[in-house]
Amino acid sequence: MNKSEFIAFIEQKKTAVSDGATGTNLMQAGLPSGQTSEHWVLENPDAILNLHRSFVESGVDIITTSTFGGSRIRLEQSGLSAHFEEINRIAVEIACQAAEGTDVLVAASMGPLGHMLKPMGLLEVDEAEEQYRAQAAILADSGADLIVIETQFDIQEASAAVRGATAATDIALVCFFSYDRGARTMMGVKPQDAAKAMNDSGISALGINCGKSLEDNFNVLCELAQVTALPIWFKPNAGLPRVSATGATEYDIDPQTMSARVSDWIAAGARVVGGCCGTTPAHLKSIAEQVHAHTGK
Repeated sequence: MNKSEFIAFIEQKKTAVSDGATGTNLMQAGLPSGQTSEHWVLENPDAILNLHRSFVESGVDIITTSTFGGSRIRLEQSGLSAHFEEINRIAVEIACQAAEGTDVLVAASMGPLGHMLKPMGLLEVDEAEEQYRAQAAILADSGADLIVIETQFDIQEASAAVRGATAATDIALVCFFSYDRGARTMMGVKPQDAAKAMNDSGISALGINCGKSLEDNFNVLCELAQVTALPIWFKPNAGLPRVSATGATEYDIDPQTMSARVSDWIAAGARVVGGCCGTTPAHLKSIAEQVHAHTGK
């Protein structure tokens, strides 16, 4: 699916719905502490398939592959670098299996590399670009409909990611920034900065994911809508995490409370809505119902 086809998909839906969290849902399903979801691509693919299917059954239009940490450099940290191509291919195949027989799109996820770029860190810009190019090439070749570069906090890395992915494939590309300092990313990037860097980069949509509180993310959405003509994809967390008495991580916003804000998100300019950390299939079912009620589709 190229950029124009993705835009047409959004236009047809009026407001599209993407899925929710991968990591936090797989942890609830038993993913051991310290393991990444990429481990389960190889060791427990049925759990990932079941999560994708749960989101599809919830009424979403887009599901996201379990490849957030699937770059070669991130897999080295997980002890999985020897399975780089295998993990990325299988993850796309699992998502495609869950979407089979529906019009649900498969978005292939690429997260941060986990290393700071020079001059703040040691990673060369060219090496970062190559890391993203190599992963994007496999994801596109494996059948993904589009690629989403997620949870970016540094303009330099996000730009390298977009260049790398663009060099690998012409399928639709989306870039998300995480404003985990409220109105800025951890590197000080403001919505205006993200728009300036990305508006003419060739991406199909500009996103907000993860971040801080639901209210802070909404304020960023309002700011971003003033400085970009790109479709905005909004994937906030289900509030803030807290540790329960049993030691489990829980999020403080339930499905009904979160979905009650959907009309505000759409009015503020979101064209695709979904969820990030803490959002379950129940959250997305409630969000999808509100979207359909709002759009009449």
